[in-house]
Amino acid sequence: MPTVSPEPMSDRPFIEIDHVTFGYDSRRTILSDISLRFARGKVTAVLGGSGCGKTTLLRLIGGVHAPGSGRVVFDGEEIDTRNKQQLFRLRRRLGMLFQFGALFTDLTVFDNVAFPLREMTDLPETLIRDIVLMKLHAVGLRGAAGMRISEVSGGMARRIALARAIALDPELIMYDEPFAGLDLVSMGVTAKLIRTLTDVTGATTLLISHDVPQCMAISDWVVLMAAGGRVVAQGTPGQLMSSQDPEVRQFVRGEPDGPIRFHYPAPEVSEDFGPGRHA
Repeated sequence: MPTVSPEPMSDRPFIEIDHVTFGYDSRRTILSDISLRFARGKVTAVLGGSGCGKTTLLRLIGGVHAPGSGRVVFDGEEIDTRNKQQLFRLRRRLGMLFQFGALFTDLTVFDNVAFPLREMTDLPETLIRDIVLMKLHAVGLRGAAGMRISEVSGGMARRIALARAIALDPELIMYDEPFAGLDLVSMGVTAKLIRTLTDVTGATTLLISHDVPQCMAISDWVVLMAAGGRVVAQGTPGQLMSSQDPEVRQFVRGEPDGPIRFHYPAPEVSEDFGPGRHA
C-alpha cells in the first residue's frame, strides 16, 4: 500500500496516469493498474530498480505507446496515440532528456541545441542563434557552442542535451536517468540545474532515476515503483526517507537484505542440480 495519499499538492494535476496497465506482449505486464498524479510546476521523481517500468511510463506520457487499459491525461486532455495531430501538438509542449543524451555526433554543440528550433519552428536564424546561446548560457556552456560532440566530456554532453530539451520552452520536461554515468561533481551540477530550471521556468518536471540521494535533494514529490510495475509508496522526500515500510526502507537506504530480492525467480536449486539431472 502507498505510504501516503496518492495525490500531490495540486488541485488539478498536469499529468495523470489513471488505472493504467501496459505490457509489450501478453506474457509480461510492465505496468499493473497504476494511478499517479504529477503536479504542475513541481519536480516529481519516480524511483525504482531496473525493469520496474519507469522508462515505459515516460513513453506512455509521450504517446509512444498506448496503454492496454486506463488513461494517460496531459493537462486535462486524454492522449490518443492514433491522433497524429494531437500528438504533434502535445509533444511541442514537452522536452525530453534521454538517458545518455542522444546527441548528434556529427553536429556541433550549437547545431544540436538548434535542431528542434529549426525542425519545429519558422524562426529566422538570427533569433535561433540568440535562443541557442541563451539556453547554452543557462547550462553554463555558452563558450562551448562551436565544439564538436566528440570534444566534450560526459557531464558536458548531459548539459548540452538539457539545453536542447529546453530549447522550445516546454511546459513538461521529462528526464530519463539524468545522473547515469556521471561523476559526483557532474551529478551535483546536473541536479542543481534541474531544480533551478524548474523554479525559474515554472515547468513541470518528471524525473526517472534510481539515484536516491540526488532525487531526494531536489524533488517535491517522490514515487517508488517496484518489479511488476507496482507503486510501492509515494510522498515527500522526508516521508519516504522516514518510512518504516520494509520495501521502502530497503530501497531508499540501499540495504542488501529485505523484500527486494537479489535472485530472479527460478526453480529450487535441487531441481536444476539434484542427483540424476545430468545423467
